[in-house]
Amino acid sequence: MINTNLNFVSKFKKANIASITIFLLSVIFITFKGLNFGIDFKGGTLIELRTDTNIKASSIRETLNFMELGDVNVKRFGKEGDYLIKVEQKEVNNNKLIPEIKNKLTNKLNAEIDFRRVENVGPKVSSELLKSSIIAISLALAAMLFYIWIRFEWQFSVGSIVALFHDVIITLGIFSVLSLEINLSIIAAVLTIVGYSMNDTVVIYDRIRENLSKYTKISISDIANLSINETLARTIITSITTLLALFSIYILGGEILRGFSFAMILGVIIGTYSSIFVASPILKLLKVSSKTLEKVDEKIIP
Repeated sequence: MINTNLNFVSKFKKANIASITIFLLSVIFITFKGLNFGIDFKGGTLIELRTDTNIKASSIRETLNFMELGDVNVKRFGKEGDYLIKVEQKEVNNNKLIPEIKNKLTNKLNAEIDFRRVENVGPKVSSELLKSSIIAISLALAAMLFYIWIRFEWQFSVGSIVALFHDVIITLGIFSVLSLEINLSIIAAVLTIVGYSMNDTVVIYDRIRENLSKYTKISISDIANLSINETLARTIITSITTLLALFSIYILGGEILRGFSFAMILGVIIGTYSSIFVASPILKLLKVSSKTLEKVDEKIIP
């Protein structure tokens, strides 16, 4: 294993300023611009169609707009002639709607239209899915907080939860800025990001706790720097191998997996960064020392 001796502590202040700035910008974009929720959360119909002739997406969109279906999104999907249509309909009646859309497109565009996939989500179901997703993320964060509190000390718990909020909010902020769609697969990615980020943070925290017991006269800044350097090779190897798999999915996995893999790529990069430059500085801010561990041990062992 390669040993490094990089001075991470000297970069903490600049990194923290950058993190706070990006975090606040993400909150502003999420609050005022909002997130681009997909039909999983807004309700509507998703249609994957294939045509044997070269038709412009704008022509399909123009045809559907005449039907007054609400918000309509059309984009190329996969191979030439494949399109993905998302319709935010106000009244759901797929038995009449789908044949109407197919007939309208066939007659207006003079092309053979094949509906390869049709999915529908009603407004009530989509509302319940959104609530369930928020509850799932909240419970995951709460469970992580409880685990760290039991596994370490409360200062470590604060650091880990701040890092998790940092990762999730910035990832969602980037999705807001780029107007990328938020669907159930993205929620799954966010939950995975929470686990990945926590894993990275726990590895560094565990080494910090171990070194605090070993080197009682060294400051928390030096302990954090030593611990990050000792775990850096493991962190880099884990992140690179994970990113290689995710980039493969992003490039070769097709349109359906692109949003999920992109969210995961962001999460791995941001999570690796936060475990070093967000979670560790919190311990310095809260003045953790070997005495902190001694006080906890005294409470556990009378």
